[in-house]
Amino acid sequence: MSFQYPFRNFSVGASLSSVPEKIPYDPLTSTTPQNTVTCAYQAYVAGYWRNLTVFWCKNHMNHTLNLIINNLEGEVCCNCKIDLKPWLFWSKKGSKSFELEGCQVDLHWDFRSAKFAGSPEPASDYYVAVVSDEEIVLSLGDYKKKAYKRANARPPLVEAILYLKKEHVFHKKTFSTRAKFDEKKHEHDIIVESSTGGPRDPEMWISMDGIIMIHVRNLQWKFRGNQTVMLSRQPVQVFWDVHDWLFTAPGTGHGLFIFKPGVSESEDDRDSSSYGAQSDTSDGSMYFSTRSVSATPEFCLFLYAWKIE
Repeated sequence: MSFQYPFRNFSVGASLSSVPEKIPYDPLTSTTPQNTVTCAYQAYVAGYWRNLTVFWCKNHMNHTLNLIINNLEGEVCCNCKIDLKPWLFWSKKGSKSFELEGCQVDLHWDFRSAKFAGSPEPASDYYVAVVSDEEIVLSLGDYKKKAYKRANARPPLVEAILYLKKEHVFHKKTFSTRAKFDEKKHEHDIIVESSTGGPRDPEMWISMDGIIMIHVRNLQWKFRGNQTVMLSRQPVQVFWDVHDWLFTAPGTGHGLFIFKPGVSESEDDRDSSSYGAQSDTSDGSMYFSTRSVSATPEFCLFLYAWKIE
């Protein structure tokens, strides 16, 4: 079994000028500010390992979920769209079936009790299930038992793998997202705050689970950089590029933040102080991701922070 890592131009030690390859589908438009979340998985569907892209989008007019299934060569096999509009005559529970290379694939969802916390992706009380060969090959949300009962299917022999999350957030100075850097651990809250106007020098804070991990002063000189922090005894690399926040007109550019588990090889000999307040260098081996030696792709989070007036 082999996996194709989608960021051949991105390495842990690379600068942010190395632009990662785009995933096959990302229908973001610039006509209307809209918060979007794109999650890319690899799952065993209809007899093959395939890329599944889940795209959540919300603006003033629409709230939608798109599920796109690609083969590993990037060709689109199917595209299903679900409208999450709060119309009185529309049921927030439903299902769809489609054929994929001679095999039936079923999609089930229930958003009747879904709770949102500012993101187009629900925070809790929902499920989305993709069924192939009587297995739930991809399950989203925390209503797992209801999903299995509705789909009348068994768990997959191999779990789907989330290898990419991209989020576009529009706000004045605070940008938040959530991510799980280890499947065995809980999801972490990530908040980026900035102060780029007024008489004081521009500053930026990056906090995780309520703790400030990175504080950048004199942002006009340090608008690009990277640092490794410790999060629940796990190293996470943080890259940032906020050039457009400072040197372009508001709304015409975004700040880019990349979060990736593990550390770069160049950081192995650095002093422990470079790892922030949560660092612990009592055991050097703790700075290496156990997933880096596996055949599965490592997770990576991209946060696009758009400043609005």
